[in-house]
Amino acid sequence: MPGPRSTDRLPGVLDAARRSRDLAGLAADGVDVLVVGGGVTGAGVALDAAARGLSVALCERTDLAAGTSRWSSKLVHGGLRYLAHGEVGLARESARERAVLMGVTAPHLVHRLPFLVPDVAGRDVSALAGLGGRLGDAVRLSVPGGRGSLPATARVSAQTVSRLVPAVRPGRGGVVFWDGQLTDDARLVVALARTAAAFGARVLTGATVTGVDGDRVSLTVDGEALTVRAGAVVNAAGVWAQRLAPGIRLVPSRGSHLVLPADRLGSPAAALTVPLPGSRSRYVFALPQGRGLVYLGITDEPVTGPVPDDDPQPSPAEVDQLLATVNRVLDVPVTRGDVVGAYAGLRPLVLPASAGDGASGPGATAAATDAATADLSRQHLLSWDGPVLTVVGGKLTTYRAMAAEAVDAVVVRLGRGARRSPTARLPLVGAAPAAVLSRVDAPARLVRRYGTEAPVVAGLGGEPVVEGRPETVGELRFAVLAEGARSVADLLDRRTRIGLVGGERTVAAGAAAAVLADGA
Repeated sequence: MPGPRSTDRLPGVLDAARRSRDLAGLAADGVDVLVVGGGVTGAGVALDAAARGLSVALCERTDLAAGTSRWSSKLVHGGLRYLAHGEVGLARESARERAVLMGVTAPHLVHRLPFLVPDVAGRDVSALAGLGGRLGDAVRLSVPGGRGSLPATARVSAQTVSRLVPAVRPGRGGVVFWDGQLTDDARLVVALARTAAAFGARVLTGATVTGVDGDRVSLTVDGEALTVRAGAVVNAAGVWAQRLAPGIRLVPSRGSHLVLPADRLGSPAAALTVPLPGSRSRYVFALPQGRGLVYLGITDEPVTGPVPDDDPQPSPAEVDQLLATVNRVLDVPVTRGDVVGAYAGLRPLVLPASAGDGASGPGATAAATDAATADLSRQHLLSWDGPVLTVVGGKLTTYRAMAAEAVDAVVVRLGRGARRSPTARLPLVGAAPAAVLSRVDAPARLVRRYGTEAPVVAGLGGEPVVEGRPETVGELRFAVLAEGARSVADLLDRRTRIGLVGGERTVAAGAAAAVLADGA
């Protein structure tokens, strides 16, 4: 195995030595911008601000992508759902940002995925899907980079349906539209944070912001209290944003997924798309993954009461809803016994002014929480409260646009920093055009996760972490050497996703602990 210095020349390496330097520098010098929250929005803000020449610290209480950002459907949406609600502007923004991700920012992490709506779900359902898909195609063609990025919506034969998703009841055709799929949402966040670090941002996990008083920010870093100076604080803590901005009106929504062996659906080549009974805009997706699994989701349940720090879990009712919906179109039903894992995440949806004056989040009124979260807009909100700018709402696909708008506001407030965001033209670490990626000398699976850095990962060890699974010990070592991983949970639940299947996580824990003990 190559020595640990094999990662030294990579950009934005997050290792223990870098963390110590960043912490010391933050304490001594302060920063222009301190970002709270290490999810996709916070990492996007840190990158945007650093790329404009501002000094930046990103503070995350646990780990990168530890919250909502790793519990998504792993999709880069073009916004068909928003068209159904008449939100054409949001659909165009989604299509534009999808094109940026696929073409510039992270083409190694985002790929085309066909979505099948079979006629066995109802001929009216597939006809409506075809209409929506063609409208989505028109929106795609209207944005920069959209033309040629995806195939057009089309009707397909019964034979094609059976080839794409063999488990669908045979004998009927369907409609196929196209969208983008992330190899891994947590890997996108890590790439953003490392790219921000390459521009000089100080990325600190295990750093909890406990208060802001003028230009003084109180932190607890690994249990030690610290006060630092910051010209502005950007609160990108998602569903936890109210801890710094109690006046923000949120209705958290839980989205849940089940993890199934891909062979239970015939190892599908397309995402199976089935509408929830009684809805024209809400669907359950069976999403094929790259490691012999399918993620079945997504639900949209309002969450009341205090937002917990621990990871949410799907409720029994959500499990039943997901299985019952997909079974409407399957030849052989899937059961609870087929489920090998499950996950859920909380979306920070912004409560509209029309919902009245009731509180949201902890102590939310019945009027607020009775709002159908599925029908709330995915528009984001920017709100100043003294030196704290809260950016919340939106969705993963549009993180870059949200971040750029937030940093625009910070630049105006501080009176320094570039006025225009460069991030639409800025590849993340590992990113390269498709022609370059195709020539990277490393296993294709690693290229889809690490891009041009895949040969370094491969060189750190190719032995599997779990026998029969594709993840390698080299990936664990790379996570410690370059990606800021500091715990078994960091390695198994975020840098890799071995932890999605509980039995495999148990087997992998020893190897992860050994890598940490060795310092990789």
